Amino acid sequence: MADTPEAHTQNSNSSFRPMAWCVLAALLFGASTPATKQFTQKLDAFQIAGLLYAGAGLCVSPWALVRRSSTRPTRRQRIYLMGALVSGGVVGPVLLVMGLARAPAGSVALWLNLETVATAVLARAFFKEHLGMPTWGAIALIILASLLLSAQGTYGLGAAGLVGLACLAWGLDNNLTSLIGSYTPAQITFAKGLLGAGVNLGLSAIVTVGALDLQAAASVMLIGALGYGVSLVLYVSSAQQLGATRSQLIFSTAPAFSLSLSWILFGEPVQGFQLLAGALMLLGLWLYNRERHAHLHAHDRLVHSHWHRHDDDHHDHHDPHGPLAPRWHSHEHVHPEQSHTHPHLPDLHHRHRHRS
Repeated sequence: MADTPEAHTQNSNSSFRPMAWCVLAALLFGASTPATKQFTQKLDAFQIAGLLYAGAGLCVSPWALVRRSSTRPTRRQRIYLMGALVSGGVVGPVLLVMGLARAPAGSVALWLNLETVATAVLARAFFKEHLGMPTWGAIALIILASLLLSAQGTYGLGAAGLVGLACLAWGLDNNLTSLIGSYTPAQITFAKGLLGAGVNLGLSAIVTVGALDLQAAASVMLIGALGYGVSLVLYVSSAQQLGATRSQLIFSTAPAFSLSLSWILFGEPVQGFQLLAGALMLLGLWLYNRERHAHLHAHDRLVHSHWHRHDDDHHDHHDPHGPLAPRWHSHEHVHPEQSHTHPHLPDLHHRHRHRS
C-alpha cells in the first residue's frame, strides 16, 4: 500500500486503542507504588514481590487458561518468554521493593523513569528497533524531566541503584515481551505470576522469621491484581502493537500518576518543578505520536493470534464471524508472504532490520 494521507490516518486510528490501553496500564501501575510503600514495614521484599505477582496471576487466570491459539511456539519464543518471566517476574519486583523500603514512594516513582531509558537502549542495541529523531527527542525530554525531578532531593545511592537495576530488568522484560506472539498477554502475565510468586515466596520462607501478616498479604495481593495483573495485560497488548520503546514512552507517565496520588492521599505540596517535569513528559509523548516511519519491507508467511483490526494494512483476511473491522478482536489468522510500503511501528509484524 502506498504511503498516502489515508494510510497515515488509518495508522493513527489503529494505534489509538493500544495507546489508551497503555495509559490505563500506567495509571494502575503508578497507583501501586505508593500503595505498596505502606506495607514495607510489615512484610519483607520477597514476600511483597511474591504476593504482588500472586495477585496478578490469580487476576488473569480466567483468561490465561483459555488457549486462543493452536500455533505451536517456536524455541526462540520459549526462550524469550523465560527471559521475560525471570527478569520481569522475579528479579525486577524484588529490587523495586528493596529500593521502596529505603526511600519515599514519590522518589521511587520518579526513578522508575529509568525504565524508559533501559528499554530504549536495549531495544536499539540488541533488538534493532528503529528509532527516529522524534522518538529520540521524546526520550531526551523524559530523561530531562526525570533528572529535574530527581535533582530536587538527596537520597541514598543504594536505593537509587536498586530501583535502577529493577528498571534494567523490566527494560529487558519489555523488549522480550514485545517479541512474543505465540502467547496471549493474559498467559504471559499468568506465567509471570506463577514463577514470581513461587520463587520469591519460596525464598521468603527460607530467610524470613515469623508468621505472615495475613491482612497485609491480602492487601498486597489486591494491589498486585490491579497494578500488576490488569496493568501488565494492558501493557503487553499495547507493546505488541506499538513496539517496546514507544509503549514504554507512554507507560513512563506512571510516575506522574504516583505523584498525583501522593498529593491527593498524603497531602504533599505541589511543587512548580514537578509541574514543569510533567509538561516535558507530555511534550515527549506528543513528539512520539508525530513520528512517521515508512519504507519498502518484506514479510514472511506468519500464523499467530493477537488483538488486531482489519484496517491496518496487515489484517485484511476473511473472518469466519463476519466483517469485524474496525472493531478490535483476537483470533488465529494467517499472514501471506508479501512486500509493500506503508507507515508502520516496530510491532509483531515489523521486526525487520531497518537500513538507514
